[in-house]
Amino acid sequence: MKPSLPPAQSSHAFSNWSARTREGLTVCHRRGMLKASMAGLAGLTLPELLRRRASAAEPAHGGKSLILLWMAGGPSHLDMWDPKPGRPVENRGPFDTISTKLPGVAICEHLPLQAAMMDQCTLIRSVDCRHSNHQPNVVMQTGHLEAAPRTNPQARLIPSIGSIVAKFHGANHPSMPPYAAFMKHDSHLGFAGMLGKRYDPFIADKAVDLPVYTDVGVDTGRTTGPGVLAGPADLGPLRLAQRQSLRRQFDRLRHDLDLNGSMEALDHYERQAIELVTGGRAQQAFNLKNESPAVRERYGKHLWSQQALLGRRLVQAGCPFVTLDLSHHRASGTWDTHGDFTVYGGIEKGLRPLLPVFDHMFTTLVSDLEQQGMLDDTLVIAMGEFGRTPQIGTQNSSDGRNHWPVVMSMLMAGGGLRHGQLIGASDSDGGQIAERPVTPGDLAATIYRYFNIPLDATYLDSRGRPHYIVQNGGQPIAELF
Repeated sequence: MKPSLPPAQSSHAFSNWSARTREGLTVCHRRGMLKASMAGLAGLTLPELLRRRASAAEPAHGGKSLILLWMAGGPSHLDMWDPKPGRPVENRGPFDTISTKLPGVAICEHLPLQAAMMDQCTLIRSVDCRHSNHQPNVVMQTGHLEAAPRTNPQARLIPSIGSIVAKFHGANHPSMPPYAAFMKHDSHLGFAGMLGKRYDPFIADKAVDLPVYTDVGVDTGRTTGPGVLAGPADLGPLRLAQRQSLRRQFDRLRHDLDLNGSMEALDHYERQAIELVTGGRAQQAFNLKNESPAVRERYGKHLWSQQALLGRRLVQAGCPFVTLDLSHHRASGTWDTHGDFTVYGGIEKGLRPLLPVFDHMFTTLVSDLEQQGMLDDTLVIAMGEFGRTPQIGTQNSSDGRNHWPVVMSMLMAGGGLRHGQLIGASDSDGGQIAERPVTPGDLAATIYRYFNIPLDATYLDSRGRPHYIVQNGGQPIAELF
C-alpha cells in the first residue's frame, strides 16, 4: 500500500504546478515565483473559499450612507440661506428673496428649486464656525476645533469624519471603498491622519471619465479619459492576481521598514484595487453609461452634476460616505467670493453664476434619491467652512465679502431624519449667532449617531493614547432625531 504523504506535503489542487521544481534558472525566476505564489493558494481550502464568497455576497453593515456637498471657499450665508431683506444694501447684498415651502422662511431668489423643496430639508442658520479656516479647511470636516493647520502644526493628524466612519462603520458592501471623494485639491478634503492611510478617502476622480472645467468654471468640452478601473484591455483578472502575488513576494522583504503605516496602506490599497478592478461592482458604479439616458439628462452634463450622479451610484453600490468637492479652483475654493480682484469674483459676478448650478444639482440629487427609494437611508449635507462678512464690498472690492468664521448656514435632507424645519438663527445683520448654536462637534456627533457609531468610541494615536471620536462637548442635534 502506498504510504500517505506527511501533512506538509499533502496533495492539493495545485500540485501539478510543480512549484518547487527548478526550470534551469534560479528559484527567483519570475515564472517560478509565480508558480510558488499560486501554489500557495492551496492553503485556502474550499470551505474557507466558499465562506468568504458567501460573506462577500451580503453587505457588511446596514445601508446608511452620507453624501457631503463640500462648498470649498465658504459660501455666503447672507446671499443664500440667511438673507436679511430689510437691511441696507451694503449688508443685505444685491439679491432679492423668495418664500419657501417652510412658512415664514425665505431664501435667495436664485435658489427657487430649493425653496420648493424646503419642506423636505432642514436649514440650520446658527452653525458656529469659529476656529475654522481654509487651505486646508478641515475643522468642519473633522468636528474638532484643533483641526486647523494654520494654527496647529499637528492638525493633519486629526481624522476626518469620513475616515472615522470608514473605520468604525466600514463599507456597506465589501467590494466598495468605505470613504470616497471627488477632489479638486487635497486642501479641500479631510483625511485619516493618525488612523492610518488605509482610512484615507478613495479618490474617485481617478476612476471615471469626467468633463474638464477650467479654474473659473468654463467647460472645455474635453473629458479626463478612461479611469483606472478600466485597466488595460489585455490585463485579465488572472494576470492581475499573478502580478499582485509577485509584488507581495518582494514587499514582504521590506515590511520591517514600515514605521508610519505606509506599507500597510499600500498593501491594503493593492488589495482594494484588485477587488475593485476584478469584482465588477465598482466598475458598474463608476460607469455612467449604465444609467438611463433620462436620468443622465435630468442631472445634466455639468461637472458637479455628474459627480452628484456618481455619488448616488456609489452609495447605491455600497459606499457609505462620499464627499463632493464643489470647486473649480485648486486654491482656496470657488466659493471664496472676495470680490472683483480675485479669480472667484464677488457676490454678483462670482456667486450668482454658481447658484443655479448648485440649486439644480442639490434638488436633482435629493429627488433622484427619493425616486430610487434611497432617500431615507442617504443623508445629504451641503456646507462650506465658514460664512461671509455682514458688510459687502470688503477689501476695496465692489461687491465681495471677506471670510466670516463666526456664523454660517448649512442645508440637510434625507437620511430618515426629521426635516421640514429651521434650526437656529443669526442676529439682525447676520454677523452673530442669536439662538441655538450648532458646533462642529455637534455635527460630528450627529453623523456618528446617524451611522450608529458609539459616541464614546476612541482611537489610538502613535503613542497608544486613546482619543474620543467626539470632541469639544459635541452632542447630536436633537431636533433631527
